Parts: sequence; structure tokens; C-alpha cells
Amino acid sequence: MGTIYKRGQTYWVQYYRNGKPYRESTKSSKEKNAIKLLKKRDGEILEGKFPGIYFEKIKFDELAEDLKTDYRINNRKSLDRLELSISHLNETFKGMKVTSIDTPYIKRYIEKRMEEGAANATINRELSALRRMLMLGAKLTPPKVSRVPFIPMMKESNPRKGFFEHEEYLALMNVLPGYLKAVVTFAYKVGWRKGEIINLTWSQVDRKDWIVYLNPGETKNDEGRTVYLDTELKEVFKKQWELRKKGGRLLPYLFPNCEVKGKIKNFMRSWKTACEDAGLNGKLFHDFRRTAVRNMVRAGIPERVAMMISGHKTRSVFDRYNIVNDADLKEAAQRQERYIKKQNKHKTATISKVSRIDEKRGLASNS
Repeated sequence: MGTIYKRGQTYWVQYYRNGKPYRESTKSSKEKNAIKLLKKRDGEILEGKFPGIYFEKIKFDELAEDLKTDYRINNRKSLDRLELSISHLNETFKGMKVTSIDTPYIKRYIEKRMEEGAANATINRELSALRRMLMLGAKLTPPKVSRVPFIPMMKESNPRKGFFEHEEYLALMNVLPGYLKAVVTFAYKVGWRKGEIINLTWSQVDRKDWIVYLNPGETKNDEGRTVYLDTELKEVFKKQWELRKKGGRLLPYLFPNCEVKGKIKNFMRSWKTACEDAGLNGKLFHDFRRTAVRNMVRAGIPERVAMMISGHKTRSVFDRYNIVNDADLKEAAQRQERYIKKQNKHKTATISKVSRIDEKRGLASNS
């Protein structure tokens, strides 16, 4: 099925798959090495596999581009996060043959990222991107990856549990710039993600019944969402409706940045300053998501309804956002104490009642 030959002092092998010739250098001057390589390639072809030389031509860069293309054609909303992960992976794997990526090399990458101060969760996102591109390469036709190495994952610390107490929310509202107050009020009440809020347009608002819609495909889980506004949010939206006329033209966005006559984009500097002024250093906008879930559950809203409002698709993530604080634990202890006291009173009353019955029976028998 093939032949061996020499070019200078180096042996080469030639073999065929589906009539197509493949030539490969053994990088050796020993004939036995050429025979061994030819037998290996013939064996791979007989098993219906692509010869190893095919996979040795594939580099990390190609798989990374394939994965980004897959994200784009499937309209994956985490493309920005993926590109950030790949930018870090490029520092180690760019230009590297995929066949050279093995578990020991991946462990060295992990150690490098740890030395750079990257959090375990961040490293795991990067390792997940590496695994996805390798898995995608193995599933392609023809495949670009012959084997997916074992990729060890880092142990992550407990997920963030930040949220806003009502007093903290009020303190923040007092120091926020005017254009962010409506955004924060909506986030505090509803718990939608930042991108879902700042991208809202008036075409997604029913001003007759005061309903806000997120259409399927506009959310992280691609499911639509509907929220009815309470009295406070109705007043906020009425003010925003008048604000849209500012600047001489109608602004389509529900929460516009009137200074640039468009939607709010990046407000992290204003957010950080406001948090510092309110004594809330380290708070994240995403903490409103946890806050809204917590408030809805404590208000007695059925958990299934709260999940539909906040947009949580899985119960496990919803439970993680339904945060318990010290006040909740204290209340639980007090409730248990009241319950036990009630049970003790009931038990004492029952014993007393039984004693009186026994006493009456004793008197009756003596008579």
C-alpha cells in the first residue's frame, strides 16, 4: 500500500488513502524507522482513520477560528467572553500543533495563569474554551482532532453572594447621576441583566397596560419574558417617555444617554464613583439580580413566577441567587423557638387534660 524512499540521508514514506497520495518524512536516516512509520500509517488507513500526518498539520489557531465561527453562526451571546478567553490561550498555544497539546502542557498553562494572578473561575472559562474547540475539531467532517486530551479543571470558590439591602439601595440612589437612577430602579425591582435593560426600546413597552417585553432571542437563554410594572416603575417610565424628546429628536431607547443622543453603553466609571460615595465599595450592578430574586421570594411571590420575571431557566441557578443573610438566619431561629414553645404549651395542656380525666375516673371508681 505504500513505499519508502530516501531524500539525501532522510527516509520518506508514501501511502494512499482513497486514492490520494500522502508523503511524509520520517526525520530519520534509519530504514527500520521508515518501515515502522509506514506500517503505522497503513494500519490507521485500514481502520478507516485519517493518517496521523493529517492531524499534525492542524494548529491551535485554526481551531480557535473554527470555534469563533461556530459562535457567530449560532448567535451565541457569549462571543465577547470567548474572545477574551482565546486571547489568553493565544499567549501559550498560538501557532502550536494540536497534536502537541496534551495534559502536562495544559497543566503548565494553568500554573502560568495562576502565577499571573488569574482567578480559578477565570482559568476554568479559558480551559472550557480550549475543550470546546478541541471537541468541535473532533466532530467536524473530516475531523481535525484525533483525540481530545484530559483537561483538568480548577476548584472554584463559592459563587458571589453580593446583594443590596434596601438602605444600601437608597443610599446609592442618592449619589447616582440622573441618567442612571431609572436604570437602577428597574434593576432593583426586576433583576434583569444590565445588557437586557440598557438595550430596551419603546417598541418593547405596552404603555396601555404598562408591560415590558423581552422577545425570544433577546435574552441569554433565548426565551421571551414579560413584566408588569408596579406603581413606582410606571411613574419612572412616564418620565422616561418625556425624556425621549430631549435633544430635538425622538430617542428610541427607554434609558437613553441624552448627552450623546443614544443608548447608555458603559457606565462603569460613574457606577464606581457612586458606590464609593455611598460607602458601597465592591458592589456590582449584577448584585441587583440577586437582590430582586431575594426580595421577590421574601415578598411571598411564588418561586416559579419569580423565575419567570428574573429570567432564570434552571432552579439550581435561581437557588444560588436566593441568598440567605444573617437576618434571615436570626428570623429562622426565632421562628423555630416560637414553634417549639407552642408545641410545649400544647403538650402541657394535653398532659393537664389527661390528668384531669384520670382524676375524674379515679373519683368515680372510688364512689
